[in-house]
Amino acid sequence: MADFVANSLGSFDAGQIAQRIQEIREVLPVSVQLIAVTKQVSVAAMRAAYAAGVRHFGESRIQEAITKQEQLTDLADVTWHLIGHLQSNKAGKALEIFQWIHSVDSLKLAQRLDSLAAQHQLRPHVCLQVKMLPDPTKFGWDEAQLLADLAALDECQHLDITGLMVIPPFGLPDEATLDVFKRTHQLAQTIQQRSLKSIRMEELSMGMSNDYRLAVQAGATFVRLGRTLFGDRAG
Repeated sequence: MADFVANSLGSFDAGQIAQRIQEIREVLPVSVQLIAVTKQVSVAAMRAAYAAGVRHFGESRIQEAITKQEQLTDLADVTWHLIGHLQSNKAGKALEIFQWIHSVDSLKLAQRLDSLAAQHQLRPHVCLQVKMLPDPTKFGWDEAQLLADLAALDECQHLDITGLMVIPPFGLPDEATLDVFKRTHQLAQTIQQRSLKSIRMEELSMGMSNDYRLAVQAGATFVRLGRTLFGDRAG
């Protein structure tokens, strides 16, 4: 299959990618894992990131991830993260190709994934996607809904629920964005104090290219960076 090119970065500088990755690693605490967001990024650019030490790649679309994975089978130590919205009818395929699913945004989806994981003897790592502010452009639980659903989520025995994921509304000032991240951290602590049998709050997936420094300040353990590493997407 030809290298992934549709809507991808048509040209790249491997040295520049390596330099950007090095610069990011110098400012990230060792407790924070870098996920390279590779939506619309070419396989060649991904290989440059891999050569620079990146082992975690984040994709938003199932088919794009499949196409790339077919071309990167030699990179056996890569961990694949689904960071985009997951439709219930694609849950089975997501379980096949991703080790992490950051965007579990409803009890219905969690239960669907749990059922499929049981059938296929899988145990994916999962983050629960939350909305700390009203935002019609985002999916996820609000705080009250998530707390109400915890007992049912705790019955999902085949999911390794290990944390929360959040995307603040676009256009917020830095102070408001930081507050979203801090409130997400506080919610994780509240859930951890419940001493649930299956749910742990060890990971906070929060922070993208425009706000990752704020997320780190608030306790992020995963940051999801695309433009900062690869430049602006074509188109």
